Amino acid sequence: MGNLHMHMRFKRSTCFWVVIVLISFPWQSLSSPASPVPEIDANGRPKPRNVRCHLHFFPNCFLVSHPCPSTCPTSCFMDCNICKPVCSCNFPGAVCQDPRFVGGDGNTFFFHGRRDRDFCLVSDTNFHINAHFIGKRNPSLKRDFTWVQSIGVVVGSHKLLIGVKRASTWDDKVDHLNVILDGAPVSLPAKEGYKWRSPAPASPALSISRTGETNSLVLEVEGNFRITMTVVPITAEESRVHGYNITGDDCFAHLELGFKFYNLTDFVDGVLGQTYRKSYVSKAKPGAVMPVMGGANKYTTSNIFATDCLVSRFGRRLPTASNVRKHESLVCKSGIEGSGLLCRK
Repeated sequence: MGNLHMHMRFKRSTCFWVVIVLISFPWQSLSSPASPVPEIDANGRPKPRNVRCHLHFFPNCFLVSHPCPSTCPTSCFMDCNICKPVCSCNFPGAVCQDPRFVGGDGNTFFFHGRRDRDFCLVSDTNFHINAHFIGKRNPSLKRDFTWVQSIGVVVGSHKLLIGVKRASTWDDKVDHLNVILDGAPVSLPAKEGYKWRSPAPASPALSISRTGETNSLVLEVEGNFRITMTVVPITAEESRVHGYNITGDDCFAHLELGFKFYNLTDFVDGVLGQTYRKSYVSKAKPGAVMPVMGGANKYTTSNIFATDCLVSRFGRRLPTASNVRKHESLVCKSGIEGSGLLCRK
């Protein structure tokens, strides 16, 4: 069974602006990553790519365009809250803050799971979210390098799969997303701003919107949650720097995810879900640079849609509990040096 590591920072309302800067979600544009072969200017340097805010509820920044900073000319996103481009921490050498060394109160977690296995991320009485991990074996370590390849959402009577198609080389102009609802493919034209809605009278209502022409989506389940996702590859440079040993037959394209929950019960569980309970107490050793959480066996599921993890809450009748709307947002990216799922509140 894979070890359980998760990196999450819980920031409180005392420093909201700093929280946004550190987590860069949910108000980031989720612009797609650049190709591993960027355009080169006359001086032989990569030309900065332009990124825009795609979130219409930030009217002062919506569709505003800025070039990436010189420190990460081909790998940045727009933070719609401050309306400025911010370096992606997945970019080798990017100037960004490692949450392990950022001061402040809260808990930190790292979850790297195990390659070719499925894990329960969030399980509540009316929905269940799993993730499928892909990865590479590192002979010098007792764990895999892992990344999230797909998520499976069970809500009401629906089963929704959003996954990344395998690709040998990365082309940002090609859509690598695969969306299947109740066994049928969902067609999403490659048009920024396109929005698909589940046919009436589906309950709860589902919608999927493109935040870019390719490789970036927002899933909204009315009254429950919003998940933002974008596909990113492992570049040759990342592989070299971190020793991933990525070969030419698979660039290990994977999902970066952001979560916003509207109405969770206090019985919610799962790798991420447990942290939203009022009674939640971190089991990690205080002050540890890389806190290790045990008990991964509790979150393993038999397949991407299975609700059979030991902590499953889906479909269960539980005592009445107070629901709290609009919990803190959560962004999950590739972990430091391929360690798995790095999540920050």
